[in-house]
Amino acid sequence: MKQNKLTDLSVKFALAVLELCSKIKGHYSIVDQLERSSTSIGANIREANYAQSNADFLSKMKIALKECYETDYWLELFLKAGFVEEESVKHIITECGRIRYLLIKSINTLETKIKITSAKPKSE
Repeated sequence: MKQNKLTDLSVKFALAVLELCSKIKGHYSIVDQLERSSTSIGANIREANYAQSNADFLSKMKIALKECYETDYWLELFLKAGFVEEESVKHIITECGRIRYLLIKSINTLETKIKITSAKPKSE
């Protein structure tokens, strides 16, 4: 999978969340949490692009995935609390799921690659 696609998606996603947050009045502390988690997804994906090893890459991608789950939680909370209308977050929630899917796919691919590589006998 091309890393640029995931990077681009995460930037667009963060911008959409920031725009949503700018329209929410009050509840500043949890708006801040949503802003932080949503922007952290892309920051960790970007860091993963410059990882020093497969383990470092995997770690950054797993952090991005955790941030994606956290962002999904905040979006669900905002929706259920009535801070936002469903129509204003439906697309954002869908994109969060799409990014989560791609992160899981990337993580699983690399973990499989690492297992295969480590299982190969080393030549002397």
